[in-house]
Amino acid sequence: MAEVLSKGSLFDPVLVKDLVNKVKGKSSLAMLCASTPIPFNGQKEFTFSMDKEVDVVAENGAKTKGGITLTPRTIVPIKIEYGARISDEFMYASEEEQIDVLKSFNEGFARKAARGLDLMAFHGVNPRTGTASSVIGDNHFDRAVTQIVTEGDTADAQVEAAIALIQGSENDVTGMAMAPAFRSSLAALTLTSGQKMYPELAWGSAPGAINGLEVQVNSTVSANNSKDLAIVGDFQNAFRWGYAKEIPMEIIQYGNPDNDTTLGDLKGHNQIYIRCEAYLGWGILDPAAFALIQKADEEST
Repeated sequence: MAEVLSKGSLFDPVLVKDLVNKVKGKSSLAMLCASTPIPFNGQKEFTFSMDKEVDVVAENGAKTKGGITLTPRTIVPIKIEYGARISDEFMYASEEEQIDVLKSFNEGFARKAARGLDLMAFHGVNPRTGTASSVIGDNHFDRAVTQIVTEGDTADAQVEAAIALIQGSENDVTGMAMAPAFRSSLAALTLTSGQKMYPELAWGSAPGAINGLEVQVNSTVSANNSKDLAIVGDFQNAFRWGYAKEIPMEIIQYGNPDNDTTLGDLKGHNQIYIRCEAYLGWGILDPAAFALIQKADEEST
């Protein structure tokens, strides 16, 4: 058993399915947009638009040209990994206990992958360091989306302004990801009668929809000192994300796989290292289909 575990292996289909389901439950983007399998070498997604309206043609009349715009967006998976040292007693435990450890690792990795997807796609940062990632580049909402709302009498008015920008670009709105602070601002709004405008948000509640619009509340929206309060747009049609097929998981018994000189060699400290890797890809197909609601500059920290 130990010899098999010492080699690189793949999460079995049950664990992979479980991991993907857990990511869907923790990532705002995964909740607002269904995943699509991404080839390991990447894929191109095309936004297709007809530039003009249909033409009325009289009997025996001449037809005029219409025009098509085809814009490619390349989605390339990015490798993410998480590893941890544990006692090598894992290697001598019963198979059932080993499986329990791996299931717990699967649970933890799913949470980290879910949060990582949001942090990378929202803000373009390496989730571990919190700094801008050259691997991600400009493939994130903070850089790609130029429609920004910073002013408004109320949080409700800001949402309306963001929707107006998106619909003014002839796009639909299918969802909104918002920071907890913005949820609180909406929850505090009242009608002239004194009743709550959004009673479903009372006491920290986070419903899946408000006024028929799918919403997700997540601290990742405003993470890393971002000015973002909410991201509104057509997540279902103008955003794509997904996994490459394989999720490698490896049990390492020797060396210093996390490059931590203070912890030293695994074998010398009776440890093993569990490492899991996944390949996540995403793309914003049409930045005009989204708008950011942000703090005004004087309010930012």
